Amino acid sequence: MSEFPKTPRTSITRLPKRGAYDKETIYAILDEALYCTLAYSNEGQPFQIPTGFCRMGDKLYIHGSVGSFYLREISEKKLPVSIGVTLIDGIVLARSAFHHSVNYRSVVLFGKGEVVSDEDELYRALEVFTNKMCPGRWDDIRKPNKKEWKATLVLSFDLEEASAKIRTGGPKDDEEDYDLDIWAGVLPLKQEKQSLIPDPALKEGVEVPDYLK
Repeated sequence: MSEFPKTPRTSITRLPKRGAYDKETIYAILDEALYCTLAYSNEGQPFQIPTGFCRMGDKLYIHGSVGSFYLREISEKKLPVSIGVTLIDGIVLARSAFHHSVNYRSVVLFGKGEVVSDEDELYRALEVFTNKMCPGRWDDIRKPNKKEWKATLVLSFDLEEASAKIRTGGPKDDEEDYDLDIWAGVLPLKQEKQSLIPDPALKEGVEVPDYLK
């Protein structure tokens, strides 16, 4: 895959060796993350909104209600936004407080949102979003009706300016601290599925689908 160009906004200046600009790395992080934080400024007031998202090709998609204030503001005023995602892979426990850290994979991108009006693209974005949250779900559920589609607003963001920053490995202590009788290493973290909680109103006899087992 190709790389995103380094720009003044995306170039990693603090520990640049942790930076990554290739699409393969950046897209893999975006596809694994279940939510992002969208930040923008409107009339001097900064906002940041956590929300779900999905990626299709070289575009990122966010959806919500047509009544959503922030989606309407971003689209109608063509406000520039910054979108960030972070995956925490572990807590890095050093011998000194100063050198504690985390292992992570993060992406920051910049762009402007466009309202998705093409019906096929709109339908596909909601399908990809649903299956990202729960693979296989889209084929098992009632699809939106006309009223629900009219109540849904989807914005797309061209992926043109983005970079990733990644930390892996163990602690980096000062040389004199390696002789201290203090345990050091990494506490791995991961997101995992838990036991299902059925809806109390679930119709009797409805079995758990295979994609949830």
